[in-house]
Amino acid sequence: MQKLVDGIHEFQRNYFSQDQKLFETLAEGQNPLALFITCSDSRINPNYLTQTKPGELFILRTAGNIVPSYGTVHGGEAATIEYAVSALNVKDIIICGHSHCGAMAGLLDPKLVQEMPAVKSYLEHAESTRRIVNENYSHLTDPQKRLILTVEENVLVQIKSLKTHPSVAAAVSRGELKLHAWVYKFETGEVYNFNPDVGQYVPLGTVAISDANMDHTLPPI
Repeated sequence: MQKLVDGIHEFQRNYFSQDQKLFETLAEGQNPLALFITCSDSRINPNYLTQTKPGELFILRTAGNIVPSYGTVHGGEAATIEYAVSALNVKDIIICGHSHCGAMAGLLDPKLVQEMPAVKSYLEHAESTRRIVNENYSHLTDPQKRLILTVEENVLVQIKSLKTHPSVAAAVSRGELKLHAWVYKFETGEVYNFNPDVGQYVPLGTVAISDANMDHTLPPI
């Protein structure tokens, strides 16, 4: 805890003054570039990863970057998404999964979350991911490859779930909102974007960012 307190004092002494005008502007309101949905994992820092400043990202963090379908959960996820789209008028929503995801490991092996009933229940919103991996990739036995594949598939599944939210569906249909599927490998710093034109993830920046209009899963490995 002391490290956090020391960090606040350092921020106030050495950083706040440098960006004081920015923070004064933020007091007047926010106009974020995008809604960034990612995992609660402490190894991911969305602003650090994207090199964005306060006010530039609206962030939603959930276990396994899961987005429950609209109406299935009366919680903060739907409210956050709706506010970002309807009140803040974000133009892009990114769902970003990551390597070595503990939630996806628990999805593959329920014994890992057996003593955590809340986690186990929440992972039911990724049941489609589990079925896709188990039924379509039964030949893939390497644990690490199977886990990263699960991470990739789960982002696509959650994009589809995101589209069930009325505010998202309406904005997408008007052409005012684009959805993006990313996977971050924190051990290498690489970020991959799903390109629907080729049906797979490609390194971010090698092609123009495509709207994640996914109606299929990844090609067989």
